[in-house]
Amino acid sequence: MTKKIPTLFCLFFASLAYAQNDLNQLIKGSVQDANRLVDGYASPMLKAFGYGLNQGWYNTAKNHKPLGVDLTVSVSAVYIPGEALSYTVNNNDLQEVRLINNGTASVSPTGSAAVPSIFGDNVTPRYEVEGTGAQFDGAPGLDLKDEIGIQAMPVPVANLGIGLPKGFEVKFRFVPKISIGNDGEFDLFGVGVMHDVKQYIPGIKNLPFDLAGFVGYTRMNFNVDLDAVNGENQRAEFSSSATTIQALISKKIAVLTVYGGLGYNIANTKLGMLGYYDVDEDGVRDPGETDPVKIEAASSGPRATVGMRLKLAVFTFHGDYTLQKYNTLTVGFGISVR
Repeated sequence: MTKKIPTLFCLFFASLAYAQNDLNQLIKGSVQDANRLVDGYASPMLKAFGYGLNQGWYNTAKNHKPLGVDLTVSVSAVYIPGEALSYTVNNNDLQEVRLINNGTASVSPTGSAAVPSIFGDNVTPRYEVEGTGAQFDGAPGLDLKDEIGIQAMPVPVANLGIGLPKGFEVKFRFVPKISIGNDGEFDLFGVGVMHDVKQYIPGIKNLPFDLAGFVGYTRMNFNVDLDAVNGENQRAEFSSSATTIQALISKKIAVLTVYGGLGYNIANTKLGMLGYYDVDEDGVRDPGETDPVKIEAASSGPRATVGMRLKLAVFTFHGDYTLQKYNTLTVGFGISVR
């Protein structure tokens, strides 16, 4: 069975559960063309991963007491903005291929048109290789709203928090390298530090709210071997590193805690299509056709979060909403002691 890159991603990210796209289809004509098409198609996914990995770190600004612990599991729905649902293919920018139909209408040899990104409509663009006249299908969009009801990509995370002396708390995320099916591997590591800063501010340290600073870093790697299409030793490598710096505030009222955060995200996500691809399909092995596609996308910018947590005995339930470039809703539950 031909391996579909987004379908394999969906083994960890539920939003891609119905993906049927094969990025190999976009590696045609020339290396430059392949990078341009894959970048336009996949960049929204790379950005969404970066935003998602910076979510789910906290649900209060109050630190645990020394040796207090909590285990929290969250799922973030990273909403895809309208402008990320498509990208423009301009035939004048392509070298060896041209768009002849964007899935809904024909395109002139010197024209341009919008085609679906990975999160766009489930329509299939059609391309032609200049010189040979060979035609091939591009990758259609997932159309998440039609498939799962919302135009958002879920990103799950789990954290273990441990209270330390002097108002510190350290949080960990860790998944050792595990096999995904027979051909893929996945691993994740993250660490965060929260610190009570109210204790240093005269005049407010005894007021009934909590104030903290937080810094968190997450690194994720995923790679999968691919069935070779016009080449050999083909694989996809996907990696993301995400850092968030935030000021947190919370107020507890009985079993309910209202919390918020202001800060900044710094994230970078990369996708590489590695191995040998006979991009121009001439049977000649050119140096540029080894590891032909390497793209990356930044998910950096300011963010603001507001949320609520309900604590019943040692069990917690929380939900929050973050305003950022890709707005995000996060919900989760946990066990918290001390």
